[in-house]
Amino acid sequence: MNFKNNGALLTVLLIVFVDILGFTIMIPLLPFYAESLGATPFVVGMLSSIYGLCSLISGPILGDLSDRYGRRKILLLSQIGTCIGFIILALSRILWIVFLSRIIDGITAGNLTVAQAYISDVTKPKDRTRAMGMIGASFGLGFILGPAISGVLVQFGHAAPIWASAALSFFSIIGTTVFLKDVKNRQEIKLNTDKGIIKQFKKYFLLLNNPVLKECFSVFFIFSISFSLYMSGFALYCERALVWNGHPFTAKEVGLLLSYVGVISLLIQLLLMGYLVRKLGEIKIMLLGFTSTALALLIMGFAPLLSIFLVGITINSFGNAILRPAISGMLSQNANPAQQGLVFGLNQTLMSIAQIVCPLISGFLIEKEWTLFWCLSISAISFLGLFVGKLASTKINYSKITV
Repeated sequence: MNFKNNGALLTVLLIVFVDILGFTIMIPLLPFYAESLGATPFVVGMLSSIYGLCSLISGPILGDLSDRYGRRKILLLSQIGTCIGFIILALSRILWIVFLSRIIDGITAGNLTVAQAYISDVTKPKDRTRAMGMIGASFGLGFILGPAISGVLVQFGHAAPIWASAALSFFSIIGTTVFLKDVKNRQEIKLNTDKGIIKQFKKYFLLLNNPVLKECFSVFFIFSISFSLYMSGFALYCERALVWNGHPFTAKEVGLLLSYVGVISLLIQLLLMGYLVRKLGEIKIMLLGFTSTALALLIMGFAPLLSIFLVGITINSFGNAILRPAISGMLSQNANPAQQGLVFGLNQTLMSIAQIVCPLISGFLIEKEWTLFWCLSISAISFLGLFVGKLASTKINYSKITV
């Protein structure tokens, strides 16, 4: 895949990176910010759940709208909502305002969904898994810089990193407005003339029950549960289970750990993902990813030393880094080209369901000080993903699907 000759792909990847950077600044901060306003770990989980609920409703709608009216317009709508959400969050002084900010951000949470569909538009089918891997690389670079920026800025107050996220979101809006061209073809227009709500939900139902796509959606949903449990509880877990220089981990230390995760993810996406796709293929990569995350959480749960805990984080970062692009690549190659937005919107719906339930579970377990059980639960779900993925591998093929 020649990225130098694909200006549209490079443009959307840069815009996605700026968006991700603003998002990753918030990851180590939000739990501590909410706790400073009186939130318990379970309430912190509710903040993530309300975001997931809103994005559950909006995800497939935004994806389908991008099929109808073009990626650029819907991407702009999503980015504006994210920016407004950050501004409200920065001004929050009571918890219900924090919840309001997450609701607004969740309703317009289509950035990644539309970006994935856009990348599908501008790449050939054989190149899509590697292109999805480049989004993973953007996540990796964002995880390096975002948490580190948060750790530096938090010394000026909890609101400082949030204002930085709002500024980055604003710049991504400018980037989309000025540099991103819309991509839409006649096939898309023809297939998306039906605007009836009932018939739209019929399309959703048909996609979810397609014999090939159903297998891809199943393994992605299991990945979503594992990943959501991990990310929603990570900062709270570190605060209670890890010690640095005699004091529990704070947003600064959590930010440094997440930056390390970003380094691992970025190196894998840039240096290893293309090789793995050529040598193993998406299905074997998926199985390797689930195996890695399952073993990693066992190591983290029983680690007696911080150094051993870091070994577990490294293995888990590898597994998560290869899972998402592998499964996304399988979905893209099996979906109708004119329905990429709808497919990835439904994919985001599955992630949103996990983001509704999993933060509540993580918050409950960690509030009860059941940190070991939190690790073991994630490991067990990853082992389930390995089992289901192995069964699915006998059914998934690369024939094009028409709905």
